[in-house]
Amino acid sequence: MRKKFKNKDLAARLGVSGTLVSLVLNNKADQQGIRKDTQEKVLTLARQMGYFESLHEKNETSPVEDKPGVLGMIVPSLSDPFVNQITPYLQKAFSSIGVGFSIVTKDPDDQRYDRLVGAFKKFYSGLILLGDAADDSTIRALRTTDYPFVLLEKSVKTLRLNTVSTDTAAGALLVVNHIDKLGYKNIIIIADRRSFRADTTALQDIIDAFGQKPGVNRPVVVKLDKPVAGDEIDFGQFEKFLRPPYRADVMIIMNASLVYPIMTLLRKKKLRIPQDIAVVSMEEGTGFDLMFSPVTCLRKPLSGMSTKVANMIWSEVKNSGKGKFKRQVNISPELIVRNSCGTI
Repeated sequence: MRKKFKNKDLAARLGVSGTLVSLVLNNKADQQGIRKDTQEKVLTLARQMGYFESLHEKNETSPVEDKPGVLGMIVPSLSDPFVNQITPYLQKAFSSIGVGFSIVTKDPDDQRYDRLVGAFKKFYSGLILLGDAADDSTIRALRTTDYPFVLLEKSVKTLRLNTVSTDTAAGALLVVNHIDKLGYKNIIIIADRRSFRADTTALQDIIDAFGQKPGVNRPVVVKLDKPVAGDEIDFGQFEKFLRPPYRADVMIIMNASLVYPIMTLLRKKKLRIPQDIAVVSMEEGTGFDLMFSPVTCLRKPLSGMSTKVANMIWSEVKNSGKGKFKRQVNISPELIVRNSCGTI
C-alpha cells in the first residue's frame, strides 16, 4: 500500500514551511510571489513522493496541472560525444520526476525536418534542442505556437529564451590559468574548420584570457581540415608552429574528436607529449584517461546541466510554454589535470 502523502514531510525534506508547500500544491504560489525555482523543487519532490499518483488512485484532480508526458531531445548527430555523455544524466533526471525521455536526430533533409517539427508537437510535451539543432527556423516555429522548449549548449543573443550552457569563459580561464602557472609562453590552438563557427565564442574567450597574462604570446589559431575516415591529418597544416621561430610549448585542441588523431600523428613524428609539446583539450572524450599520455581536459558539468534542463523544461510544460520567466543558466566546467599538460 502506498504511504500517505503529507505536506509536512515534503516541507521537512526541503527545509521550507508547510504553508509554502500547500500554496504550491494548490496552485496559489504565483499569487503569493513564490519563486519559480522554489515551486519547481516542491513539485519535483512531490512527484517523487507520490503526490499525483495518490490523487489518481482517489480519482481526485490536482489544482496543479500534472503534465508528465514524454519529452524529446533533438540532436544534430548521435556520434557527438556530448550526447553520449549527458544522456544517462538526463534519463536519471527525468526518471526522478516520472517523465519519459526520447532522443531524435535532426534530419539532414531540411524540408522533411520542417514537417517533422509539427509532428513532434503531437508526440512530445516539450523539446530540448541541442546545439545546432536549434536553428532559427525551428526556434521560430516553436515560439509562434508557445510550444515548451529549452536550448542546451546554445544561446541566441537576440532572443530571451530558456537556455542551459557550459560557461565557456569560466572554462577558458581555468585552462589559461593552469597553462600560465606551468610557464608556457607559446600556444597553438587547433580547431575543426567545419565546427569553427560554433567554437568562435569559446575560442575568443581563450584569446581574451591569454591577453591578460603578461609575458604570454598571443596564441596562434589553426583551422584544421579534419580527414575522412582512415586518412591521416595533414601535418603541414600546423608543422611550422612546432619549430622555430615560434616553437609552440602547448597545444590547445578545441574538439575532442581531434585529440586522438593529432596525438597519434605527433607520436609518429617523434614528438613526445608532454616533453616536446604539452596538450590540453577543451572537451572531454571517451578514454582520455587511458591514452598515452592521459589527456588534460575540461569536463562539462553534466549532472548539474541535466538537473537544470529537467526542471526548466518541466516548468515550461506546466505553463504551456507561456512562462513569464526565461532563464539563461551557465555552469562552470571542471579542469581534469592529467599527464599530457606536463603537470604530473
